Amino acid sequence: MADAVVSENQKFSIKEVFDTFQLCVTENKEVKIDQYVAGWRGLVRFLNSLGTVFYFIAKDAASKIQIMVNYRNGENGAQYATIQSMVKYELENDLVDLTEKASFPESGCRTLLRLHRALHWLELFLERLRTSTEDDKTSVMCSESYNESLALFHPYMIRKASGLAFCTLPRRYTFFEVMNVGTPDQVVAMLGEALPLVSEVYQLTQDLYSKHNILDIP
Repeated sequence: MADAVVSENQKFSIKEVFDTFQLCVTENKEVKIDQYVAGWRGLVRFLNSLGTVFYFIAKDAASKIQIMVNYRNGENGAQYATIQSMVKYELENDLVDLTEKASFPESGCRTLLRLHRALHWLELFLERLRTSTEDDKTSVMCSESYNESLALFHPYMIRKASGLAFCTLPRRYTFFEVMNVGTPDQVVAMLGEALPLVSEVYQLTQDLYSKHNILDIP
């Protein structure tokens, strides 16, 4: 069993994760949920490979992934083919709780919004890693990225715990090793090509949610 785990780790490359996000976007600039979820599965694996530091984010993302999979596998799965079709279907059928009555606490729109916010944090953090030097502190980069994204939606206790956890982050080189792409220069080049893909997925989702006034689903 141990050999299997090692072999699986050796096969992992974050480049494959970003390639999956590239497949998210259709010619009509819609975002396919199957590929979005697959990309997030890879990101969860990446976060888990760094130890317990990102446990709370990875665990929450994994639970949200499962909810989206359940929708895709459900009787109305075709309505959840893209984020655009999901938003249209759920809003037209009053399946989104906009009033904190908790009528639909696990709607697809609400669930994906949580992944969307976390994706923004990762995008910001990875961009800082890309443009940093080995002497820069990953704890500072991560905290700054968190404060600009997820922290805006987290209560004080989670923000406090997150800040303490980030202080234990490994050095930049360790992150690059876990990505399993190659030399630091190769990682930097790969991130330079890949992050705009993630940014496009994020922005398409952001614009869609903004258009329908659902960026603040409780």
